[in-house]
Amino acid sequence: MDVLHKRMKLTEEAGGEKGGGEVAVDETTNMAAVAGSEEMELNIQRILEKIDHFTQQVSDLLEAVRTLFKDLSNEFEERLIAVHREQMDKWQEEINELRLQDASNEAARTLLQNAQDHLLQNVREDS
Repeated sequence: MDVLHKRMKLTEEAGGEKGGGEVAVDETTNMAAVAGSEEMELNIQRILEKIDHFTQQVSDLLEAVRTLFKDLSNEFEERLIAVHREQMDKWQEEINELRLQDASNEAARTLLQNAQDHLLQNVREDS
C-alpha cells in the first residue's frame, strides 16, 4: 500500500492535477497487478513443476520397488521350492532306507524262523 501511495504522490506532482494523477495511478496499479500476476503465475508454474518432478520421482521409486519386490519374490519362490525339493528328497531317501532295513529285517526274520523250525524239527526227531 505504501508503494501505491508514493506512486500516487509522484503522479500528482508530475501531472499537477488530481484527476490526471488518478489515471496514472490506475495504469500503474494495473501494470503492478499484471506484473504481480505474471510473477504469481511464474511461482505457481514453479510449484507445478515441483509437483510434476516429485510425482515422477514417486512413480520411479514405486516402479523400482515393484521391480525389486518382484525379483525378491521370484528369488524367494525359487529358494522355497528348492528347500521343498531338498526336504522331499531327504524324506524319500529315509523312506528308501527304511524299506531296505525292513527288507533286511524280514530276510533275517525269515532266516531265523527257518532256523528255529529246523531246530525244532531236529529236536522232535531226536526225541
